[in-house]
Amino acid sequence: MQQRFDYYKADPPSIQAMLALEKHVSSTTLDFGLRELIKLRASQINGCAYCVDMHSKDLLKHGETQQRLNVLCVWKESPAFTEKERAALAWTESVTLLSQTGVPDDVYEEFAKHFTEQERLQITLLIGAINIWNRLAVSFRAVHPMGA
Repeated sequence: MQQRFDYYKADPPSIQAMLALEKHVSSTTLDFGLRELIKLRASQINGCAYCVDMHSKDLLKHGETQQRLNVLCVWKESPAFTEKERAALAWTESVTLLSQTGVPDDVYEEFAKHFTEQERLQITLLIGAINIWNRLAVSFRAVHPMGA
C-alpha cells in the first residue's frame, strides 16, 4: 500500500488544530491506560493499522499485558476488563459506530455510572479525536510503521 499524500504537509494549520485537540485530550486526568484502550479499540473498529500498531505499543510500554491486548477486540466475552473499562469500551464502540447504534440510553446510563460529566465529555472528545486520526490515516493510506 502506498500513501496517497502526506497530509501533515498538505495543510499544516489543520494538522496543528488536530494536534492541539490531541494535546488537550491527552492532558486530562483520565488514566493513561484507559485513554489508550479507548484509542486502540476505536482504531480496531475503524481498521486503522497505523493507529492499532502505535497504541498497542504505547500500552505495552506502560505495563499493559499482551493478554488483555489480545482480547480487546472481543472484550464483551472476556473477564479481563473492569466494569469501568467495559463501560468506556461500550461507549467507545457506540460513539464510533454512531450511525449504526444511535448511542442507546442503556449504554449511556452504564457509562454515566462510572464517569463524571467532565470525564464523559473528555472521553467523548477523545473518541472523536481518534476517529478523526483514523479517518486521516485510512483515507490517505498512512504508511504503517511495521516493526518500527
